[in-house]
Amino acid sequence: MRILLVEDDETLADGLSRSLAEDGFDLTVAATGTYADSALRTQDYDLVILDLGLPDIDGKEVLRQLRVRKSPVPVLILTARDGLDDRIGGLELGADDYMTKPFELRELEARVRALIRRSHGGFGHDIVCGPLVLNTFDRQVHVNGEPMLLPSREYGVLEALLLQAGRVVSKDRIALRLASGGDELADNAIEVYVHRLRRRLDDLGIRIRTVRGLGYLLERPAGE
Repeated sequence: MRILLVEDDETLADGLSRSLAEDGFDLTVAATGTYADSALRTQDYDLVILDLGLPDIDGKEVLRQLRVRKSPVPVLILTARDGLDDRIGGLELGADDYMTKPFELRELEARVRALIRRSHGGFGHDIVCGPLVLNTFDRQVHVNGEPMLLPSREYGVLEALLLQAGRVVSKDRIALRLASGGDELADNAIEVYVHRLRRRLDDLGIRIRTVRGLGYLLERPAGE
């Protein structure tokens, strides 16, 4: 699960990044509103944690532009602005939740998990597909109760396809989910990961179908 943390306080950003990474999240930090807006236009995230008091453009403008583009990504505002008008204004602009600083880390983590669950149809930690169970928070995969060990990028492809099971997921969308820290993927990297996953999943009755010119579609086992 990918989170964009928009926070200009370096100490706070570092602490939150470490804590959420330990929970299995992939964090990108944006210290300015300009960088955050650019990242949200070009990257795919499961959640945005957004400070309002940024050094360039206000966080509310970042949120406004996000909703103008009709992006459904959930947004949790995390700010020192605790006035009623600020809270109402943030929620009316399209934020999904609002927390003020200082805050309890456990509460923040719980709200993060709840927002991501809600945005993906309300599931808990587990996505079940036939005999396969993928836990989105500890990033573990089990088949008939036995662990299936996957390299991190194969796990990323599988998670992306399972979250959209029955729908086509573009190669670009998968690549955006896998990219981190500015890493670039080779042109044929996604095909390689999909090929490896197919070999692992075929015997489970789970098919990954190539939809030419569009992307990939994960088909659940017959009867589900």
